[in-house]
Amino acid sequence: MSFKCGIVGLPNVGKSSLFNALVGLQKAASENYPFCTIEPNIGKVPVPDERLNNLALVNKSKKIINAQIEFVDIAGLVKGASKGEGLGNKFLSNIREVDAIAHVVRCFDDKNITHVHDKINPEYDIEIIENELLLSDLERTENIINKLEKLIKNGKKEYVKDNELFKSLLEVLKTGKVKDKYKYSEEQIATINKYGILSFKPLMYVANLDEISISTGNLYSKKLLHHSQKNKIPMVSISAKIEEELSAIKDNNEKNELMLSLQIKESGLSQFITQGFKLLNLITFFTSGEKETRAWTLVKDSYAPNAARTIHTDFEKGFIAAEVINYTTLIECDGEKNAKLSGKIRTEGKDYVVMDGDVILFRFNV
Repeated sequence: MSFKCGIVGLPNVGKSSLFNALVGLQKAASENYPFCTIEPNIGKVPVPDERLNNLALVNKSKKIINAQIEFVDIAGLVKGASKGEGLGNKFLSNIREVDAIAHVVRCFDDKNITHVHDKINPEYDIEIIENELLLSDLERTENIINKLEKLIKNGKKEYVKDNELFKSLLEVLKTGKVKDKYKYSEEQIATINKYGILSFKPLMYVANLDEISISTGNLYSKKLLHHSQKNKIPMVSISAKIEEELSAIKDNNEKNELMLSLQIKESGLSQFITQGFKLLNLITFFTSGEKETRAWTLVKDSYAPNAARTIHTDFEKGFIAAEVINYTTLIECDGEKNAKLSGKIRTEGKDYVVMDGDVILFRFNV
């Protein structure tokens, strides 16, 4: 599976600047006025993983294919977005299919960049966005229940379970206590997400700071950190302006020097990927040979046939076995040939739980 992340926030918080930096393109409009982004901007970025290069080297691979992360940047939301204010309904529909949401929060002062409420207040800004997501979900849930009940009346009894789930969800949303989502099972949350309910999607806060405050934080980011810890929502701190500068530098040594001078330990993209993998409980496994070395993402604790399906449904249907070796062991053996000779490659069956860093060759017959 790939990781698809929706970027949301109020207008003029730096969403589009961040998007441009992450995808390395000047693709999204970034201006000092609300709704300069109308249509969603979508960009795919390869997930950096040094293990790919090392595997390709020992297996003499002709090609390297990274896993992908997809970013969806929608226009800034405003109060009343759920009722169509500022084209809000249209904007919200663009992120219903993402895996996780990154909420960019402005944590910097700049008199040249207007704020829609003329005051920087991270907690209030968060409240506006999350209320709009909640109100939009209320309306959507009511519509889902109406559609499910029509299907049930027409004899589609398989929808009874979903209908009961969404009736329960409607009561939770009416209270505004989205934290009550933790009473639902993983299977139920997966069903809720399948129907595009935004309030239940994995969420992270992105504090967008100025260049001076990026290494130490400031009053705004500290308030946001307190809010994130209180509500058990992860937070990353970036400077969209610095990230744009970094993305324009092609020489890695020059890029590292700039990061060192600014006391930045990790790039924004790296933080996004690390936190995104944690949010979605993802791991990486590899396939590697002379033709190509490739990274694949998979939900943690998945079985070998699930990993096979990630590559192709035929691999799962005709699954026979998986030949497995961990990345570290393969590198120590200096490639697949030596690993086989030393008996380090294991044959695993359908009940094998794939681990992060596994290098797998699937045996199948269709």
